[in-house]
Amino acid sequence: MSVLRRGTASPRNPAATVVHAEASPYGSRRLVIETDGDVTAAYLKDARDSVVGAVWVANHQKAPAELDRSRLDSGSAPLLPESHVRQPGGRKALDAAALETVWFEEGDGVAVLESGEVLFVIPGWSDMGRGIPGYSRDATAQSPFAFPLDEEIDDFGPRIDRAREHWKTCRTEGSWAEFQQSVLGHLLQRLGPGGHYWHDVGRQLAGGRPSVAPTVGVSERPARGDREFTVLSTVGMSRQRMPTVELYEDDVAPYGRIELAVASTLPSQRAGSIFPWLAQYPWRSVTWFAPGDVVKWYHEARTFPLGTGESAWEGVLLLEDPNRLGSPAAPALTGLSIHGDPVRWLWLVPITGDEHRYAKSEGSDALVRRLVQQGRSWVVS
Repeated sequence: MSVLRRGTASPRNPAATVVHAEASPYGSRRLVIETDGDVTAAYLKDARDSVVGAVWVANHQKAPAELDRSRLDSGSAPLLPESHVRQPGGRKALDAAALETVWFEEGDGVAVLESGEVLFVIPGWSDMGRGIPGYSRDATAQSPFAFPLDEEIDDFGPRIDRAREHWKTCRTEGSWAEFQQSVLGHLLQRLGPGGHYWHDVGRQLAGGRPSVAPTVGVSERPARGDREFTVLSTVGMSRQRMPTVELYEDDVAPYGRIELAVASTLPSQRAGSIFPWLAQYPWRSVTWFAPGDVVKWYHEARTFPLGTGESAWEGVLLLEDPNRLGSPAAPALTGLSIHGDPVRWLWLVPITGDEHRYAKSEGSDALVRRLVQQGRSWVVS
């Protein structure tokens, strides 16, 4: 579909009508299913209404012997040729009432079922800019417009089931409290008694724009006899896997679930204000946090929460092992698993704009070595 090969907002086929449209639970992706009576196609769009993934769904008239490029030239989804479709004579129009949308828990992909059977899947790796479409039940051969769903249904089927169960659990009364208590119990074992707890820190972004799922709180673990600093940790990021990990890692499980932490001698209210920016970042921006990542502050440096108003901090370095920056010894937070996936805690270390650029050009390991030479601590004070 030529209109889907670019990341820009696609020109609308004036003859097309919307069969179904739905935003992801995180608000970062939007599914639109359209038909012009001859062809139905589905589009996965980002928050700017740019197409990021798409798939041909069905022909509704007799399939041509070869691909009809006139439809492509006019900006319409093509009629796939008879050699590529399960129903060469065309199928009846989709009934919106028979469709069920299942968003993957990461929020970067979606499946649509028709009367309980998987109709198509647009996974997170669908990229029309590189000619990688989604998967359609009615496609029988690969094309730039659809891959056969049959080839991947053994993988997609269990994933769809897990996603459906995830969202069902999220809607179940008491499920959040149960998850919350499991994380808080783990923090109690590792860090001692809790202090203040902030609810739903990601619901309102620092820029004043309303946000959506996931729910994330922040737990304070005050300084105590063997620790001169307070630890603040998110509670809720690990309830769902982060998006796009599968684009970079063959096994998602060790990398998909994280919580963030910061060690600080600053007032907790002030230090904790770093989290509304980061708590929903992966799902809002459709990306993931990995050890060694650097994230640039979205606003002026003087507004950075971990600064003094005059500091040069402009972002954070994420470290799984803050002991790389020397003493004091960091508390071990490993040992928690969610649905069999280990949860990794990433510690926030403030960095300057120059350090952010250095990490981007030379890598985070080089930045860590530079910070060690400078005697930089991982405890914010």
